[in-house]
Amino acid sequence: MSGQAQLVDVAAIEAAQQVLAGIVRRTPMESTRVLGDRVGGPVFFKCENLQRAGSFKIRGAYLRISRLTDEQRARGVVAASAGNHAQGVALAAKLLGASATVFMPTTAPLPKLAATRGYGADIHLIGHTLAEPMQAARAYAAETGAVFIHPFDHPDLIAGQGTVGLEILEQCPELSTIVVCTGGGGLLSGIAAAVKGLRPDVRVVGAQAAEAACFPAS
Repeated sequence: MSGQAQLVDVAAIEAAQQVLAGIVRRTPMESTRVLGDRVGGPVFFKCENLQRAGSFKIRGAYLRISRLTDEQRARGVVAASAGNHAQGVALAAKLLGASATVFMPTTAPLPKLAATRGYGADIHLIGHTLAEPMQAARAYAAETGAVFIHPFDHPDLIAGQGTVGLEILEQCPELSTIVVCTGGGGLLSGIAAAVKGLRPDVRVVGAQAAEAACFPAS
């Protein structure tokens, strides 16, 4: 992580779970017969699409903003996202009484724009990819003093997302493998830290789009 030497361990993720209690939903795990038939064994989805703000992103965003000082929260927070992180930051900021500014690409889905705005965030549309919003958000933070909430590169973000791993182990203790969708790596890192710290026998696999992979295959 850029500029960070702190490693996220099980204790940090369990502490995050305490902070998030009553804030995030303990989302269900649902079986899928189609995938189960393909692999020859039971397969379950962890349904974070049913989470508040529509994804796991609220977990890390809320934890990160909750740990800011009162003075930092008074300056507001700023983020860059095409949708899910935007919604998570906007809702977390609203719950914690902080103003949120979000830079999004012009290609962001309209429902995600509407949801982010509905949570009270001030939205700025810029560019066609996430690169331009990221640059603009960092510049805004430098100019205004708002705290930049990175989508994945911070121990609090990783610890918050790692609570998904704790729930999976509690809900499905007989599992042998967890496959995690991977973009920036925050969710994968958090789940791996939680699961490997408690159940080193469980295999954790990151899956990413073949034509848009951020990490080399291992």
